[in-house]
Amino acid sequence: MPKLKTKSGVKKRFKLTATGKLKHGVAGKRHRLISHNAKYIRQNRGTEVLSDADTARVKAWAPYGLK
Repeated sequence: MPKLKTKSGVKKRFKLTATGKLKHGVAGKRHRLISHNAKYIRQNRGTEVLSDADTARVKAWAPYGLK
């Protein structure tokens, strides 16, 4: 059986937590921030944990886990 490749976008966008959940950066923080209010920018700072429904799909794209 050949080795499976990890999707290169998944390598760049996600990290595994110690409990096996997936961390990701929050969307909507790259440009056009002047049109968002301060509360939106403040609440979307840092990272979030991916929902359980999406975690199964992303883990299939990284068959050997993430660093």
